[in-house]
Amino acid sequence: MLTRFADDYLGAIGAAGFAPRPRVSGRLASYDGLLMEAVGLSLPVGTVCEIGEGSARVEAEVIGFRGPRTLLMNLGGPAALLPQAPVRPIGPPGEAEVGAALLGRVVDGAGKPIDGLGPIRGAGRWPLAGKLQSPLDRGRVLEPLDVGVRAINGLLTIGQGQRVGIMAGSGVGKSVLLGMMVRAAQADVIVIGLIGERSREVADFLETKVAGAARARSVIVAVPANHSPVLRIRGALRATAIAEAFRAEGKKVLLIMDSLTRVAHAGREIGLALGEPASARGYPPSAIAMLPSLIERAGTCVSSGGSITAIYTVLADGDDGNDPVVDSARSILDGHIVLGRALAERGVYPAIDVGPSVSRVMTDIVPREHVLAARTLRRHLATYEENRDLVLMGAYRSGADPAIDAAIAAHEAVLEYIRQDANEVVSLEDAVAELVGVFGDAG
Repeated sequence: MLTRFADDYLGAIGAAGFAPRPRVSGRLASYDGLLMEAVGLSLPVGTVCEIGEGSARVEAEVIGFRGPRTLLMNLGGPAALLPQAPVRPIGPPGEAEVGAALLGRVVDGAGKPIDGLGPIRGAGRWPLAGKLQSPLDRGRVLEPLDVGVRAINGLLTIGQGQRVGIMAGSGVGKSVLLGMMVRAAQADVIVIGLIGERSREVADFLETKVAGAARARSVIVAVPANHSPVLRIRGALRATAIAEAFRAEGKKVLLIMDSLTRVAHAGREIGLALGEPASARGYPPSAIAMLPSLIERAGTCVSSGGSITAIYTVLADGDDGNDPVVDSARSILDGHIVLGRALAERGVYPAIDVGPSVSRVMTDIVPREHVLAARTLRRHLATYEENRDLVLMGAYRSGADPAIDAAIAAHEAVLEYIRQDANEVVSLEDAVAELVGVFGDAG
């Protein structure tokens, strides 16, 4: 009887294609609180491993090699690890759950739901690093995207498939401007990556800026500042991968990442831990080189007809516009919106500094009369700012220069055009009609 059972059981296993494999395991050789070194196993970069036993287990990701040793970085908090603790691989490198099953959900950098709504079922898979595309597979940006902000719709028109940066120092209104755009954006899906921000801001952003109808078509990836640098980078990659999967379905996706600078900071932590030399402002080369590979994944896809319009916030440390991350992002992006602290201090919100801001695709996607009206407003604003001190001191005499007289007369209208309440939505059509109506006939 026992022989017959064994024959039947083993035969069933053989018919199912069962192939026994050895369990790969190594040992922890060193750990300094952030970087771990393991011996006795060979794994590809990006593999997730489990280290330790019992309640002291922690997850880590392979980030490199040093001779025969495998370098890993902790994905969680502090753990009571001991020397020679077992190291076992538990997941293949880099795949993200994607698809309609994620709509309305909030996940962390590892893809685990943190919204209390249970597990995510029926999701597809997509590589975290994306799928390499030929430059010829990318379509041109030809259609405008309505974001509900008058100054952006009228003066810095964003196109579907464009990559834009919002650049400013701390506390100037980047998150509020993002919330205005999320509520009004005409997109099929909104993917939001909250990377490296304060935990309080994550809850506040969800309850005040992604509420109502916008929440049902949104996917949020939240990785606060107290999480591992590896998880912060994985969060940025995960948000981009989710957007790519929706674009492959032919959808128009709005990808918002707050903030790109925190992703670079995470890359700096990892690079310095690996022993890379620090260059400009302490950033190792790998941290800056990571930005193009992330930003270039957004855009329009010719084959599917979908698009990813990406908006990245870039924190200018100390309001320095020449910060390495700001400078690198500005050279890669298709446009940038600069928020000025001086405008915010005067009570002009959103504090968009129109002069240094630019949309590199605006002339391709809007009519000529729209472009001319926007140039007229810019000219009046630039003339006023150049002569502002003279006007305020009373050193300028009216009638001395027609251009300055016109700029002074139009200045209040310019500020009123830029100002907008945080709860107000101004459509693209209304913004253009107002701009052309006020500034369209000026020379």
